Amino acid sequence: MMRESPDLSPVEASAPQGTRGRSDARASDPQDDWGIEQENQITPLTRAEAEKLFGPKVSRPSRVMPQRVVAAQIALSLVVALIVWLFFGHSTQATLSALLGGAVCWAPASLFALYLKRAGSRSRMALVAGEAVKAGMTAALFIIIGEAWHEARWLPMLVAYLVALKTYWVALAF
Repeated sequence: MMRESPDLSPVEASAPQGTRGRSDARASDPQDDWGIEQENQITPLTRAEAEKLFGPKVSRPSRVMPQRVVAAQIALSLVVALIVWLFFGHSTQATLSALLGGAVCWAPASLFALYLKRAGSRSRMALVAGEAVKAGMTAALFIIIGEAWHEARWLPMLVAYLVALKTYWVALAF
């Protein structure tokens, strides 16, 4: 049902409500639908504003060192392998699979940590390239293990990999 309005022509009255009274060019512009022009101006916080929002510890340097994260990944991989050994009834294949799953995570991470230590903070592209190499190495290690060892137990391997992978996020909290 159309509402009749004395000041609208029949064409304007049949148009959707958001486009009434506009030309065809403006009706297709999605930014005009907001009714205001939006500006994308981002202003960074000053040190004082950041400390007020996040507390006084915001300006301290990070205590998380890549070598410590890798050491924690190795330790947790061993703990997961021990749990798998107990849970799977002293199965050598399941335990070795868990150890390999942890190694798939910490071996590329340790090489990346050495790269970071050597390279320092050269550029952001060097960091992105290092992360890409690390991801490629991880995928290659999973493929090599899958092709070379057909008796691998994938559940313990993936659980150990995920636990070692999440170690980084736990290390950031402390």
